Amino acid sequence: MFRDFGWPEALIILAVVLIIFGAGKLPQIGGAIGKSIREFRKAKDGLDEEEVAEGKPKSKKTTGKLTTPKTRTKQS
Repeated sequence: MFRDFGWPEALIILAVVLIIFGAGKLPQIGGAIGKSIREFRKAKDGLDEEEVAEGKPKSKKTTGKLTTPKTRTKQS
C-alpha cells in the first residue's frame, strides 16, 4: 500500500497540512500528537507490567487455524 511513498508525496502532504491549518498551528498540533503518543506508550507499558506481575504471558501466540464452535445438544 505504501511501498511507493517517498519524499515527493511527503512534501505534498505537508503542503496540504500547511494550507489547511496554517504555520502557526503546526507546533500545537505536533505537540498534541507527541503528548498523545507518550500517554499511549505509558498506558501500554503499564498494562504489560501488570500482566507480568499477575503471571500472565505478554502476548498470546495463535496458530492461525480456524476452529469451529462446538455445538451443544439439547438435553431433556
